[in-house]
Amino acid sequence: MKIRIIGGGPAGLYFAALMKRENPAHDVVVFERGPRDATWGFGVVFSDRALEFLRADDEAMYQLLTPLMETWPNLTIVHNDTPVPITGNGFASIGRLELLSRLYAHAESLGVKIEFDSEVTTLDHPALAGADLIVGANGAFSWVRNENEDRFGTETDMRPNRFIWYGTSKVFDSLSLTFRETEHGVFCAHHYRYSPTMSTFLVEVTDATWQRAGFAGMNEDETIRHCEQVFANDLGGAPILSNKSYWRQFPAVTNRQWSFGNVVLMGDALRTAHFSIGSGTRLAMEDAIALWKALRDSGSLAEGMALYQERRLPPMKKILDAATASIRWYERMDQLICLSPVDFAYSYMTRTGRVDHSEVTRRDPKLAAAWEHSHPEIFGDSY
Repeated sequence: MKIRIIGGGPAGLYFAALMKRENPAHDVVVFERGPRDATWGFGVVFSDRALEFLRADDEAMYQLLTPLMETWPNLTIVHNDTPVPITGNGFASIGRLELLSRLYAHAESLGVKIEFDSEVTTLDHPALAGADLIVGANGAFSWVRNENEDRFGTETDMRPNRFIWYGTSKVFDSLSLTFRETEHGVFCAHHYRYSPTMSTFLVEVTDATWQRAGFAGMNEDETIRHCEQVFANDLGGAPILSNKSYWRQFPAVTNRQWSFGNVVLMGDALRTAHFSIGSGTRLAMEDAIALWKALRDSGSLAEGMALYQERRLPPMKKILDAATASIRWYERMDQLICLSPVDFAYSYMTRTGRVDHSEVTRRDPKLAAAWEHSHPEIFGDSY
């Protein structure tokens, strides 16, 4: 099979490797518009059991990546100057460039050809001629999808909050969500270490706060200085670091149809999941596994792509529903900050509807008991 993949992110690279491993005779080429050693962003985070989803299908990949992960067992919600540690919420993280570099090497070791600095911008490009399968794995703003929105049934909802993806040399003990009230509104920092010396430091604000703070008129240095001032107590003197960082809004993307003809979507090109649920990279790699299995189990390309959507949609929809609820919680953080630290942390834990009081109790009995104590109208006054 002649397979051409647009986009050298986790979805495209991992699918390429799986297909080449399945059949070394496959002609697999990945087109990546950037250079080998460049990537935007800093670290990526995995929730729950990190890479456990790989073990059944790819023990070698699991063993390759797991030792590179920074891991920690807890989550911390910081409500202004009050930290609320929450047990039972394990996470793992890795630098995005580290992850991609390992995937590059793994795919190439199997015989996949990766064309870096390769700007393929149309399905009519000569490099795609004669392909049996074309995979659009080129991110949330995929031209493969955007050129064919009618065929894919694409819906894009640009959410109003603004965020900017930074890094810092301050190394944090756990994944932390720090919410600080300012004269302009609430600033939230999503921060976690992804190496022994570096952390991701993503700043999020509502659109109203962004406007009041005057970010539209600030340059890069001014924006960094402002965020450093807001989170001075949390950074402890460490600088905020930029990597072509800029304010953006989150595009909530879905597609009714995942393929047409010999073209199929994966990863953020297929659908986006808000970064607050820590599942974007996992979803991308799970897409690769799902498409590989569907093609393996089918008698034709058309049957395989239909099976891919049929199998993958139900579990994916559960995560997307949780992501949608999480987005809307962050869009209300200016109002929610008036809650007590305990109530605020509890609200965060239950924001998606997938965690109820019994689950909070299982994960962190201390938080559950503190919330019960603050709500005698529900639990009585015996606490």
